[in-house]
Amino acid sequence: MDRYARWNALLELLTDSGRVTVEDAAEKLNVSQATIRRDFDQLAQQQMITRTRGGAVANGVSYDLPLRYKTAKHSAEKQRIGTAAAALVAPGMVVGLNGGTTTTEVARALAVRPDLGSTPDGTQLTVVTNALNIASELAVRPNLKLVVTGGVARAESYELVGPIAEASLDGINLDVVFLGADGISADAGLTTHHEVEAHTNRSLIERARHVVAVADSSKIGHVAFARICEIERVHTLITDRAADPAAVAVLQERGVEVTTV
Repeated sequence: MDRYARWNALLELLTDSGRVTVEDAAEKLNVSQATIRRDFDQLAQQQMITRTRGGAVANGVSYDLPLRYKTAKHSAEKQRIGTAAAALVAPGMVVGLNGGTTTTEVARALAVRPDLGSTPDGTQLTVVTNALNIASELAVRPNLKLVVTGGVARAESYELVGPIAEASLDGINLDVVFLGADGISADAGLTTHHEVEAHTNRSLIERARHVVAVADSSKIGHVAFARICEIERVHTLITDRAADPAAVAVLQERGVEVTTV
């Protein structure tokens, strides 16, 4: 287990219990106590946790882990989801992407598809995003046109959010938007941890003809704090094969086309 995967596991332990000792963490992660002490010290320096005598306690932000700590979790599943999502895109389309580890994989899959370069009349694939990390990866790709919203940057998701981001989406029409979320359920719809982020993501949905949710199986049936949209606004869900069959069946009954990969 590399350092970032270990940090991710430690933060999740703290999210679940609120407090963890060096001994317990070392046993659960199968590493030395000295390694855990160093990890705790480094996470405390980044203000992600608070060190205590013999362990650590969670800070208030631990429930919404920064994007850089989420990357290692379900990485293979997210790559498969990203490839399947990119396969829905045709040359010349205008595609929207919000922030998140799964939508980042969608962006990477789009970037390596040579057939998306342009249509016979020269129209390029256009990607509209409010995610700074996605923008930085796609900015060097000459085969597509990149449009980045303005807005206030959220450190946890690298998303640009708020009224400036939403105003910059006015007048833009999207063929399809790929949305990552922290929770997807038939009753709560698409949800995320932050209410301003949810509102900005809703603006992306309002500009799109087709809405595709992309999320690994751990998000299916989960409900986060803020609603992005009701489930009826979602046309397609792409997830992995470990998704709960009962939850998937309910989503399908509500009119969502579900693809598992």
